[in-house]
Amino acid sequence: MKLGLVVSEFNREVTREMEERAVERAEELGAEVEKVVVPGAYDTPLAAKRLCERDDIDAVATAGAVVKGDTDHDRVVTETAAEALTRLSLEHDKPVTLGIAGPGMSAAEARERLDYGARAVESAVELLEELD
Repeated sequence: MKLGLVVSEFNREVTREMEERAVERAEELGAEVEKVVVPGAYDTPLAAKRLCERDDIDAVATAGAVVKGDTDHDRVVTETAAEALTRLSLEHDKPVTLGIAGPGMSAAEARERLDYGARAVESAVELLEELD
């Protein structure tokens, strides 16, 4: 099984650990990982789309962290990415799982959610197994 993993660089102090845990979990589950790093969580859908279009990719997981700022930007980013990723899953008939933490969380809360990427990998693998 081959998974695409799309990782957001924004909030890298959090997403680096999310990425490491996601790759580690994929290896534990026997999945090969092809990683794509994008600037931010908002940018994950395009990379996920490109991975979904490949015949050698069975599923896509994401990892990112969107921290609350002074505006509602965090909500817009998270909701837009989640909606687009859901559409991709349905359009391509492949699991595309959400490992993006947020919105409305502080940097400290983001650090408490370092397992989101690993959980997205687990969900992708479970969906593949269940749907095959």
